Amino acid sequence: MINVLTYAEIDPQQWQALVDSSPYATWFQTKEAYQFYSSVPEEMTPFAIGVTDNKLTGVIVGYITNANNPIKQFLTRRAIIIGGPLLADDISDEALTALLMAIRQLGDKAKGKKNSKAVTIASTPYTLHSTPIYIETRNFHDYSKWRNVFEQCGFAYQPHLNIQVACTAAHTMSEQRQRQVKKALKNGALIVEAQSEQEIRDWYQILSQLYREKVRTPLFSEEFFLQFYRSGVGKYLLVKYEGKVIGGMMCPIFAGKSIYEWYVCGLDESYREHYPSVMATYAAIEYAKQNGIPLFDFMGAGEPDIPYGVRDFKMEFGGELVEYGRYLCIRKPLLYKVGKWGVKILKLVRCTK
Repeated sequence: MINVLTYAEIDPQQWQALVDSSPYATWFQTKEAYQFYSSVPEEMTPFAIGVTDNKLTGVIVGYITNANNPIKQFLTRRAIIIGGPLLADDISDEALTALLMAIRQLGDKAKGKKNSKAVTIASTPYTLHSTPIYIETRNFHDYSKWRNVFEQCGFAYQPHLNIQVACTAAHTMSEQRQRQVKKALKNGALIVEAQSEQEIRDWYQILSQLYREKVRTPLFSEEFFLQFYRSGVGKYLLVKYEGKVIGGMMCPIFAGKSIYEWYVCGLDESYREHYPSVMATYAAIEYAKQNGIPLFDFMGAGEPDIPYGVRDFKMEFGGELVEYGRYLCIRKPLLYKVGKWGVKILKLVRCTK
């Protein structure tokens, strides 16, 4: 019998056993990730939904973005499932369908529709403002064998690339990256693990400037990044020069399996001889090698067949280019179109400056 479960109903031991055994496991689908999401309620409202078919065969963890004013919340709310669903390799199509349809129902309860218990976040029903404009899975594994199931449930496949680095003794970077690392170290750049909240604040100032001036997409507040540091679910690997933070990376760590580039930045123009962004990426790969972590995941490399300088930068670190794509379910088509139009305008403004 197939049953859909809320977060409170998922057996923690079965959840952990699925994390340990599933070839589709990522840190972002663990109970630890859900608890981190729950610790930053100003930024996001987390959800975790499971499905059993005699045993637990699937879990989806994600969050709905929050905003600090009602208008922005109405226009930007979205449900993000980083990494893709946590699935048993033998999950039935029927169980996966039940799981995906429960995710599709996020927010329906607020409209007075008859709904299942699976649309409850942390035992609290959704409000109208929590209904997402769209739901997106950002896949770190190959879900192609279930593509028909996703599409039948209203999740359209979107091509998207990623780069993953096997952190083995045989791994090598391009000659250019090797020269840059040697030069940076010779010129006094240091790689350190963050030791204080002030260092996180210094790093965040670099990151927020990058998002304001170049990336032009929403960024979590400083408190989100401080809470990540406090939670101990990963590392901040910082690049310093003469005691100053000049770059670094925020890295969730999936012990013994993966380390992730969630956010990275560097003062590359101001410190050209120290290559802060190069050193931050190098730091994560070296950390993986030294700590028995077999994979470094860049968490995205743009769309296929569209030139993307960031992808070219990442490829020089010796990784494999993969296309696991994304699955997208649009709940509010008009608002989705408005949002896409807004992002294009922001990018156009950036390009014309």
